[in-house]
Amino acid sequence: MEISITTIQADLHWENKEANYELFSKAIQQASAKSSLIVLPEMFTTGFSMNTENQAEEMDGPSVNWMKAKAKDIEKYLVGSLIIKENNHFFNRLIVAYPNGEIKHYDKKHLFSYANENQHYSPGDQELILNIKGVKIAFFICYDLRFPVWCRNSKLKYDIAMYIANWPEKRKNHWTALLQARAIENQSYVVGVNRIGCDGKGIYYSGDSAIYNYLGEKISTTESNKYAVENISLNINSLKEYRTKFPAHLDADDFKIQ
Repeated sequence: MEISITTIQADLHWENKEANYELFSKAIQQASAKSSLIVLPEMFTTGFSMNTENQAEEMDGPSVNWMKAKAKDIEKYLVGSLIIKENNHFFNRLIVAYPNGEIKHYDKKHLFSYANENQHYSPGDQELILNIKGVKIAFFICYDLRFPVWCRNSKLKYDIAMYIANWPEKRKNHWTALLQARAIENQSYVVGVNRIGCDGKGIYYSGDSAIYNYLGEKISTTESNKYAVENISLNINSLKEYRTKFPAHLDADDFKIQ
């Protein structure tokens, strides 16, 4: 069993949704016909903005509808996060748009207090693991990567962990090291999709989007600081064979999050 994934690393237009729709509409056209899932960066319509009052949308707003329309048009799953307002709260919400028009979502649990994200957004408290084409995929956002208990692959509940981000260049070594670590410790593939360029606050991003296999080996080819659309197939059978040969998960500790 294999699943093909397309990752898109791009420079985002600051708080300019229409320009970002156009950017990613063109990028999506470069996805392989074999690809089942297309992955965009965190807050792909705005950049990492705290301007919630002006940038937030509801779930029936234009950005979610854009994702739904694109997923239906290309007959692929589409992933990205948006600024969403719901019940008078703001969320950094990852959306998974299905080709059939269905949507699932995950609200970022670990808000980046260093940049005051916690003062503008409410945290989520529910994980999201979906079965897509027979493959179990867990979804996370950026800062979640630093918290291994939240990402723990208890009882091998997922095959792929997916992280979308706006992760600054000055901490790029943390990004790459933690992606690799999450792959090794959880015996899973890890997909990390980050942006490039400079945002409206003058923060630089080098991208460094990457895919690691369950051995911690980087198997993607996306380069730093470059626009890239990468198509890659992940072999789930080889993952399961490795887990059988080296069943480290059987010795894992149990954790409870309170």
